[in-house]
Order: sequence, then structure tokens, then C-alpha cells
Amino acid sequence: MFTRVLLICALIAQTAWAQPRQKVTIIFPTRASQTWPLYIAKEGGYYEKYGFDVELTFGVHPTAIAAITSNQALMSPYTLEQSMQASFRDGSFIMLGQPYKKSSFALVAAKNIGSVAGLKGKRIAVSQLADAPYNYAVGLLAKAKLTPRDVEWIPVGAGAGARGNAVMAGRADATMLTAPEYFKLEQEGYKILGNIADADEIHAPSVYLFKKTAVANNDVAERMIKAHAEATKRFYDDKKFAVDAYVKWDPSQTRADIERVWDVYSKMGAYERVPYIQAAAVKYVLDHPADAQSAAAMRAFDYKQVIDNKLVDKLVKEGYFEKLFGAGIKAEQTAKSKGAFR
Repeated sequence: MFTRVLLICALIAQTAWAQPRQKVTIIFPTRASQTWPLYIAKEGGYYEKYGFDVELTFGVHPTAIAAITSNQALMSPYTLEQSMQASFRDGSFIMLGQPYKKSSFALVAAKNIGSVAGLKGKRIAVSQLADAPYNYAVGLLAKAKLTPRDVEWIPVGAGAGARGNAVMAGRADATMLTAPEYFKLEQEGYKILGNIADADEIHAPSVYLFKKTAVANNDVAERMIKAHAEATKRFYDDKKFAVDAYVKWDPSQTRADIERVWDVYSKMGAYERVPYIQAAAVKYVLDHPADAQSAAAMRAFDYKQVIDNKLVDKLVKEGYFEKLFGAGIKAEQTAKSKGAFR
């Protein structure tokens, strides 16, 4: 009898293993901490665990927007502000919570500039106007009572490397860089004038941007959230594996730098374990529009049509996060639920 039960269990396991996985493409718009949970989900087998065969593909903004719209990609981890901008123009998108809360994103300046106030009349490099580095720089300038008109903005094209090079070559006086990019300039004597990680009033989360039709009437989004929740747990539990995964997907970085980034991000809790999209973050984006032209349209748009916290509510109700992270998650879960966008 016991042997027969074992045989049946083995057959069931083989049948489950034989089930074809759903092939999907995920486009990530930056090689940075924003996409770290995706690297871990890929290397740790969490996509496969939840029935996906995922192709991770790099594509700078707006590549992912176009790919999601045309059904060539399932989703992308996108900044909340870019997702909100895309959504008021095209209501076919849906935003779901992503673990990434905020990066260590520094305002780096030339060696002769000692404060944010010292940037008045200076040049700040951005990839493009109204992108995320632009918005974060505006937030840090405001702390020194400077407005976007008090500086000159220098668009230099995609990528942190291009922005950093603009400062080192003297084409710009400052720029925003994430860790570990700003480590390199700091070591050469360039000044760190501020960091959004130290500014609670600056909200810089990411979301998972899907097309509504891709996740309607199926469990695709739920399985994705679970895969990334497990990747988030692995990030905090296993430094070596997390660093291995990052370096594999971004070999331009040194292991020592990524280990330092892990130390910083682990300490600051950069990845949410219960990924609600917070109301305060939505308000921050609406209060800090990328440009005057879109400001009124964004404020008039009903973001309840495109921001979905109901799926995380469902997982909370089912006790998913408590089972994954332990009973200690309850207080965090309650606080995040109360602050969620509704």
C-alpha cells in the first residue's frame, strides 16, 4: 500500500513538472536596483515555480510601453511617475505593486560645488527632461529652495553612464546617480550633495505595469506577485545569492560594489515585503508633475481605474505574506494596508 502511494505521488509530480510553462517577456528599462527582484526570481527558479518561462529583456523607455501595448511583453517594472503619465494617456494599462520602494539615488556634483544651493545657475545632466532622475533632482533642489528654473537641464541620452560621463567631462556640473554608479565618482572626489534615500518626503517607488487585458480573468498577476515576493525574501535572507544574481545580469558591476549596495539596501529596507501602492506616493507624483502641460490632465484623471491594490488585499486576507515571511509581518502588513491607494 505504501509503495503504491509513493508511486501515485511520483506520477502526480511528474505530471505537474510536465505541464508547459507560460512563455512571457518582461522588459526592464534600467540595469539597476529596480530590477534586482527580477534577477533573483529568474536565477532562483521562482518564475518556473509559478508556471512561467520568462525572457528578461532590456529596453530603455519607452520601449516597454510600446511592447506592452502591442502585447509583445507581459509587463515591465516601471517608475510610478512614468506609469501614471502613460496611464492617463492610455487607460488600457493597470499598475500593480512592486517590491521596489526607493533606491539610494544620489545627487553628485563637480568637486568645486559643496552644497545643493551651490547649483544655482549650474548645469544638471538628465537622460531626458521629465524622466525619473529629473524629478528626483527637482525634489532635492526644492529642499534648498531652488526651482527647476534655477538650473540648466542637459539631456544626455539614456543610461546612468552617460549622465556620469557628462559630469566627469565637464559638460554638466551635477547629475543623479544610483548606487553603485555614484560610488565611482565619490571615490574620485566628486561631491555627494544629497540622496533621496534620506528624504522621506520624496517618494520613488516602482510598479508593475501590465495591460489590463493581459491579466483580466486569469491568475497571471497573482503568480507574478508571488514569484517576486519569494525573490524579495531571498534578497534579505541570502546575500551571496542576491549578489550572484545581480552580477550575472549586470557584469559591468564589480562584486565588491554590489555587495556594498546590498548592505545599503538591506539596511534601508529598499524592497517592500507587502507590495501595496501607497496613497502618499500617488499624491507625491500628482503634486510634482513632470511638466505643466500634463499636470492638469493627470490631476483630472481617475487613477482608481488603473491602480490595483485589490490583489494584494486578497493575498493578505488569505494569509499569504504571513506564511511566507512569518507572523512578524503582521504589523507591517496592517500599516501598508492602511496607507494603500484606494
